[in-house]
Amino acid sequence: MKNFWRFIFRKKLPTTALCQMEFAVLGLGDSSYTKFNFVAKKLHRRLLQLGGSALLPVCLGDDQHELGPDAAVDPWLRDLWDRVLGLLPPPPDLAEIPPGVPLPSKFTLLFLQEAPSTGSEGQRVAHPGSQEPPSESKPFLAPMISNQRVTGPSHFQDVRLIEFDISGSGISFAAGDVVLIQPSNSAAHVQQFCQVLGLDPDQLFTLQPREPDVSCPMRLPQPCSMRHLVSHYLDIASVPRRSFFELLACLSLHELEREKLLEFSSAQGQEELFEYCNRPRRTIVEVLCDFPHTAAAIPPDYLLDLIPAIRPRAFSIASSMLAHPSRLQILVAVVQFQTRLKEPRRGLCSSWLASLDPGQGPVRVPLWVRPGSLAFPETPDTPVIMVGPGTGVAPFRAAIQERVAQGQTRNFLFFGCRWRDQDFYWEAEWQELETRDCLTLVPAFSREQEQKVYVQHRLRELGSLVWELLDRQGAYFYLAGNAKSMPADVSEALMSIFQENGGLCSPDAAAYLARLQRTQRFQSETWA
Repeated sequence: MKNFWRFIFRKKLPTTALCQMEFAVLGLGDSSYTKFNFVAKKLHRRLLQLGGSALLPVCLGDDQHELGPDAAVDPWLRDLWDRVLGLLPPPPDLAEIPPGVPLPSKFTLLFLQEAPSTGSEGQRVAHPGSQEPPSESKPFLAPMISNQRVTGPSHFQDVRLIEFDISGSGISFAAGDVVLIQPSNSAAHVQQFCQVLGLDPDQLFTLQPREPDVSCPMRLPQPCSMRHLVSHYLDIASVPRRSFFELLACLSLHELEREKLLEFSSAQGQEELFEYCNRPRRTIVEVLCDFPHTAAAIPPDYLLDLIPAIRPRAFSIASSMLAHPSRLQILVAVVQFQTRLKEPRRGLCSSWLASLDPGQGPVRVPLWVRPGSLAFPETPDTPVIMVGPGTGVAPFRAAIQERVAQGQTRNFLFFGCRWRDQDFYWEAEWQELETRDCLTLVPAFSREQEQKVYVQHRLRELGSLVWELLDRQGAYFYLAGNAKSMPADVSEALMSIFQENGGLCSPDAAAYLARLQRTQRFQSETWA
């Protein structure tokens, strides 16, 4: 993609380069991000500049829409097929696959009558001393050293500080980098899934691709047990997409259930599907329990087509190798919330991590590291302003540890939480650094007074210091945390500081903020 992007934007390309090409661009984005569908918009414009002819206007799918990207994609796809089949009608002897007929499965599962005499089931993993660094295809099984709750016992949220031993893994990281963790399903969900589908968890099989150019998933051993497939690969605790209902309807042999599944997978049934599935966050395993006759008749060959693979989860690394050699720490907010369903909704990875107890015996977690989006200045005298409410403070702890170890003491941290005695992460550590003049800490405790006080309020209070650091001393500004409203509130606070303390008019303040972003002196890492 990078090579293509560089090529397509070469200035020397003639404006007739694509004059014989007809194209259509479909963008999948999320309007909570400032550069919503930026790539799709820019690509569409560039293809037109090079003489291409657009079959349709660019489609901008939005994950924030209550029906998801499908709200925009559905009508656009109908129009696209009308245009394409009008331009390129299929030959008379090629019939369209009728609705309700499934495509062949991608793989066949060949069941083994007895366990093979050699080889053992297990993940492909990077072993200590390995030449290549761990990756998604070969994660490092890191021993968990500790799993400690860092919020008060009466606090509404369970937040964990988890530490791993990465000795001999070949893993190295810097402040701002992220660790990816491959979670597993709970034993209860695995048992429930196998029960409703009538699967024997101990049944061994080998996977055979139907097409010559399709390879088997790297993460699955050969042979593999059904328990391993369901525990470590199939994302049975995710909320199913519409395509799940489409395929399930094709596979259903039960008239009433099939009728309902067809309704859920139709364009007209999307609001009802949203109410049934997306709003209450109903999971795949729960849906299958609601359609027991269909679930019991699912051919095992279709399991990998029907259910997506468990994706790794990314966490900001909360420690520095300079302060904690051969250790890696993360701060994890355990996701749990209630919908109208009786069973609480739980985040797969955070709940799985919270359930692991190294005090009860050895625990190993598959992980690997990749560069993050935050990069910190290497010049020793450059001040750094960090705004990290809640678990957004994690990457800044790594940065502060790293900078202090390198003698960089001009660190300014704006930290926000609810209560000083409940969710003030690393309070003692910050205080110790303050006494050594290595850190200026500005906390915002939102619930300790009648009027809620957030990080943006503390920024405004110290507007003259913030302006002095940014404008006179070349400080870098960093923001990490929840993407909901906090980033916009902080940007608004900065705009107000630029106007009140810097004397800029509104357009100049906006240009000043844009310049900070363009020169990487304003960086943010936010998540939904």
